[in-house]
Parts: sequence; structure tokens; C-alpha cells
Amino acid sequence: MSADGLKASVEKMEAEGIPQAAIDTFRHYYEQLESGETGMLPEDSIEPVDEVAELADLPEEDGPLDRAVVLKLNGGLGTSMGMTQAKSLIEAKDGLAFLDVVARQVQALRERAGAPVPLVLMNSFYTRDDSLEKLGEHPELGSPVPADFVQHKEPKLLVDGLTPVEWPDDPDQEWCPPGHGDLYTALLTSGMLDALLDGGYRWAFISNSDNLAAVLEPRVLAWIAREEIPFVMEVTDRTEADRKGGHIAKRPEGGYLLRETAQTPDEDLDALQDITRHRYVNTNNLWVDLQALKTLMEEREGVLGLPLIVNKKTVDPGDKSSPEVFQLETAMGAAVGVFDGARPLRVPRSRFSPVKSTEDLLALRSDAYVLTDDARVELDPRRDHRPPVIDLDDDHYKRLRDFEQRFGAGPPSLVEAERLSVEGDVTFGRGVVVRGTVRVEGPREIPDGEVLEG
Repeated sequence: MSADGLKASVEKMEAEGIPQAAIDTFRHYYEQLESGETGMLPEDSIEPVDEVAELADLPEEDGPLDRAVVLKLNGGLGTSMGMTQAKSLIEAKDGLAFLDVVARQVQALRERAGAPVPLVLMNSFYTRDDSLEKLGEHPELGSPVPADFVQHKEPKLLVDGLTPVEWPDDPDQEWCPPGHGDLYTALLTSGMLDALLDGGYRWAFISNSDNLAAVLEPRVLAWIAREEIPFVMEVTDRTEADRKGGHIAKRPEGGYLLRETAQTPDEDLDALQDITRHRYVNTNNLWVDLQALKTLMEEREGVLGLPLIVNKKTVDPGDKSSPEVFQLETAMGAAVGVFDGARPLRVPRSRFSPVKSTEDLLALRSDAYVLTDDARVELDPRRDHRPPVIDLDDDHYKRLRDFEQRFGAGPPSLVEAERLSVEGDVTFGRGVVVRGTVRVEGPREIPDGEVLEG
């Protein structure tokens, strides 16, 4: 049955014109799944990481900025916020979309470097057109390499039989992205990897487009170039907010690995969530030596071999009664376990402020964060490196459309807020100020200029 499933999957991918290296990679993971591989990393197979190199210890130097590229993962649709367009196109700060801020960051970097540092996006089929149109508003960002490349897609597999699912009501639901570990395969098959190397670019700084705190740090580039490190993962201290997220660990035989929640057996979830044992979270800010990547991909015939992540979902995520499917995924940070000589680097939390929810978006838009002259997004100094804690009622704020209606006059002032909890339907007027720890219950309309104090 599964042999037929693999054959049918390959034929389906070939019919879509998906490149051979991507098909070979899918085949690699399909065969692992078929053989019983779960992708799990039990606690007794790993060791915690105690000491890592520190950004604070690196000397102040710029490194070869003229040979660096900024690469942003831009395939997300913001579905967790009820969106159907690229998350990077919504307003992030001071009337600017995420991509507007990224464009300003790269322009500031170019002025510092005295060189046209390229900005490259990894888009999905769903985000490409709108995102390139947005970048067209920044003609100053023109560069000698293409502006983007597109991640691949692969068939969802029926749990019962491992055959590619058919869903005539919405054929798009038959496909899924292979996780952001597809970055490396897509760089190869798109020709982007060769285009960058041919253009003289050696190092890529990679991060998510929704993490505006992630800017290319010249000191890190200088360290990587000087010590010839093929791969660096920026990690930061885990907090209570990261308990359910992935972390970096060590293999008993040497080397590092990334363990995600989906790779953790149920009986080891307590150990995963122990932030005193597993101290460092992956920020998804990565540095890659592009020549080392090309050499490794050639040695492995286009299949990098990142650890498998098996995600079980329903074919239609909005219909829990639809058939169960497997999605075969990989994480780009897992390359820390593939590159010989890869290193983690501890960075301050200030380089890790992703926007995954409307709570994150409210904090970012508020005065708790400031946009600097060189387009860095930083916590206001008065906050002493601590972001406000925000808890909004999912029934009224989870979807971006509902959120925008209730904060239509703008975000409240949160620079003096410790925590804001909103229960029920509450609409905020213009210039509302939150201080300390505040809980608001609805239904309620908060008038303009109201001061809420805990």
C-alpha cells in the first residue's frame, strides 16, 4: 500500500513541476515514515547545553558586509490570526508594514557597509505577488541578485494508507509546505544559491519576517568569517513564555541538535518544559556559510537530511471531521546538527520579538516598543528589557479583523504596563493609558484618554 503511496505522491509532484531535488527530499522522508520513523527525540537521547559563545563577548568589528545577504522567511499567511494574506504586509509599527521596516533596516545597513547588501525573500506561492509588489515601493533596494525565491510544496498523506489525499472541494488543501527546513532545498533548486555565490556573496543572515528585532549584526559576521564557522544559530535564554517551544541540546557523542515540541514524547514533556534544564531557545536567527551549504548539498546529492518532524492534522484545518493526514516537515534550525562545526551563539532577548498573535502585535504597535532611526525595533529603555504581558480574549481579539475593530483608534499606551488582561468584548478609545497590572472585563467601551491603573 505504501509503495503505491510513494509512487502516487511522486507522480503528483512531477505533474506540478516540482524540482527533482525537492521530490528526492520528500522521498527520503516518506521512506523514513514508512519504516516507522517518528522523528521523536527522547530525553535520554540528548543532553542539556550549559555554556555557549556570547554575543556580548565578541569584539566591535564590522566583518565583510559587502559579501553578506539578508534573507527573510516570508511564506506565512498569518492564519493563526485569521488572515489570508502575507503576514508581513500588515501594519507593524508607526503605519509601516513589516516589509517596510525590513526595507528600512536593509537600507540603513547598506549605508553603514557602503555596499548594496541584498534583501532576499523566501516566499510561498500565496505570498509572492503581494510581497514583491510591496518591495516595489522601495526601488532603492534594487540589487544584482533576484529579490526572491519560492518554497516548495508536497502532498499531505492520509494517515490510513500513506497515500496522497484527494480533496476536490478545495484542491489546495491537498498540499502543504515542507516546513521551513525546505529553505536549503529551495535555495538550491531555484538557482538562488548559485546566483548569490556567483555574485560574490558568501554569508546569509536568515530570520523570520515577523521578527523585526532580527537585524544583521556585523560583529557576528566578523566572528563567523574569522573562525570559518559554517553555521550559527542565535539562541536566547528561555522564559516561561518559551516552555512549550523547542530548544537546543547536545548529542552524547558530540555536536548540537534542535528539539521541537512535535519531536518530544509525551512522557518527556516535563523535561522539555524545564527551562532550568534546557536553558536556550532557538530564535530562528541563523547564519549560513553559503559555500559550505553548496558543498554539503553536493555531497548529499541535494538531500540535506534534516531530522524528520511528523505532524498529524486534518486535511482541512478548519474541519476537524475531515480525514487525518500526515505532513512531513523539517525545521531550518535543525541544520545545527548537520553542519560539522556548527555553533550556537547566546544573544539578548532584544533580538527575539516575533509576532505570532494579536497580543504580540498590540505590544509591538504600542509605545512599549520604539522604532529607531536605523529602523531597529527595540523596547523602550524605561521597560528595562521586559516586554509587557498581554492576554486578550480569543473570542473577540484572535482574528486580526476583530482586533482592528476594537483598537481602531490605536493601541493604548503600554510603556508603564506590566500586564494587560482583557476578558469579553472591550473597545478601546484613543489615547488610553495602561499602568501596572490591569484586568478589563466587557462588554465595555473605554473612552478616549482613560487611565487604567492596577
